Amino acid sequence: MKHTTLGTLDVSRLGLGTMGMSAFYSGAGTDDAESIRTIRRALDLGVTFFDTAEMYGPYINEELLGRALGADRDSVVVATKGGTLKHLDDHSYGYDGRPENLRHALEGSLTRLGTDHVDLYYQHRMDPNTPIEDTVGAMAEFVAEGKILGYGLSEAAPERIRAAHAIHPVTAIQTEYSLWTRDPEAELLPLLRRLGIGFVPYSPLGRGFLTGAIRSTESLDANDFRRNNPRFDDDNLAENLKIVDAVEAVATEAGATPAQVALAWILAQGEGIAPIPGTKRVSRLEENLAADALVLTADQLATLNALPAPAGDRYADMTAVNR
Repeated sequence: MKHTTLGTLDVSRLGLGTMGMSAFYSGAGTDDAESIRTIRRALDLGVTFFDTAEMYGPYINEELLGRALGADRDSVVVATKGGTLKHLDDHSYGYDGRPENLRHALEGSLTRLGTDHVDLYYQHRMDPNTPIEDTVGAMAEFVAEGKILGYGLSEAAPERIRAAHAIHPVTAIQTEYSLWTRDPEAELLPLLRRLGIGFVPYSPLGRGFLTGAIRSTESLDANDFRRNNPRFDDDNLAENLKIVDAVEAVATEAGATPAQVALAWILAQGEGIAPIPGTKRVSRLEENLAADALVLTADQLATLNALPAPAGDRYADMTAVNR
């Protein structure tokens, strides 16, 4: 497995997102044994970058990852996130970047992960009611205390990233990025490269859509997040399948799967980028990680770069992203 850097962190350039093992997607929480096998297999195949968050479950995904890593915890980079649960109130869902709330969240994450430090700790969503100076001040304290090695922001707007980085260097930014979410290319990616900040694309397979396995929402559980996602709405889905068909055509030419092509396209975007495709199955993990060895031709990359934008927003409520 090839490696890249996020700030000062050395990571495998393909990580593993563990969210779907415990939350939001069909089958979440139904087979922890297979999820643990998947994490262990990722270790065997050279993955050194694992992503979780306190709100996945909530809480149970961090516990799962901690159990699965066991004695191998110190040989990998663990990223988790806080700031979307109100620990100072009733622990309900809500954006809270106050230092006291983040400290409570971090201490809980450390306990659940079974570790004394987190390598990369994100503010999961931006809190418009807390000055960025306060939030980043808390992150800097965590770094000084050795409880985190670096901090990141998830779904932050460029102006907030610049402000945060001026206070204390940002290690990485996490935002959705894939063949059907190209928004970061306009302003975010150039900014991160100028500042030397790493980039961690989440949902690099378009929430599973770019694998070609989802042709309708009928196969999804009733509580699957994607059933209420605009891009999976019936009319939008029919239009977006044209993107999948184009990816499948490139995959056939490349002798690869659509998932491998989608991931190889991201990896071709340069250094300092470490996508975190998620899965809870060993077979899918092995398929995804094979993208590390796939090199797309210039013509194939040009075909993929020319794909149209998808139909529908990436969230039903877009007010919580890019702010």
